[in-house]
Amino acid sequence: MDETQKAKRRPMTVPRFVRAKADGRKLTMLTAYDYLWAQMLDEAGVDSLLVGDTLGMVVQGRDTTLPVTLDQIIYHGEMVARAVRHALVIVDLPFLTYQVSPQQAIESAGRILKETGATAVKLEGGVQQAKTIEALTNADIPVMAHVGLRPQAVRMLGRMSAIQRESDRLLADAKSAADAGAFGIVLELIPGDIATAITEAVAVPTIGIGAGPGCDGQVLVTPDMFGMTTGFEPKFLKRYADLRSTIQQATREYVSEVREGQFPDAAHTHQ
Repeated sequence: MDETQKAKRRPMTVPRFVRAKADGRKLTMLTAYDYLWAQMLDEAGVDSLLVGDTLGMVVQGRDTTLPVTLDQIIYHGEMVARAVRHALVIVDLPFLTYQVSPQQAIESAGRILKETGATAVKLEGGVQQAKTIEALTNADIPVMAHVGLRPQAVRMLGRMSAIQRESDRLLADAKSAADAGAFGIVLELIPGDIATAITEAVAVPTIGIGAGPGCDGQVLVTPDMFGMTTGFEPKFLKRYADLRSTIQQATREYVSEVREGQFPDAAHTHQ
């Protein structure tokens, strides 16, 4: 994106995000967890940045998203929101920060918006979270829902890769979330034909991950997309770069040059 395009780009808002579906414009979303990455991705033109509880896995090195706390996600969300000038910033509600009651969800989401500067929150669930979504939107808190594979339900599912094929239940989840006021819905690991049917059935944008091209937009976990993670090779993942190899090679060169006395040389020494 050149400087002219940057200057013309308006900040993404919830109404503009929703309107993209009617306009037939595909939406883009990536995860971000800190200031540096959020700034780079925002400048590159992504529509939305998700401060996902995936930080538990890609930042903290845990096996699941379950241990992530509200304070931790607020810490990361504030850094991301401070870096962004254009993208819509959405922050995940971590496990057990909204499931207890709608009041708990309002308090958790309220802290996120007040302390991070983000625009919206995301929670997992459809039918079972409809009352919570409605309560949040009635409190003027924009909410994105998440149906299909729900990482916070990993203990119930038994594995993270359980593909969702129950079309009636998935459609009911998506419709319930939209009817309750969600401005968008993430569809994760849902067969493409079912995801397309859901997208056609709801008025709000659907954002797919492993749900095919029929969704209104797509999201990927940024470290996965740039080849920085290992041991994770799902079918839906496209690696757009191999930064892990690039960084490791640069590091090896640095280590070698320092040990051989080649760095710093005269050109890199203060005179």
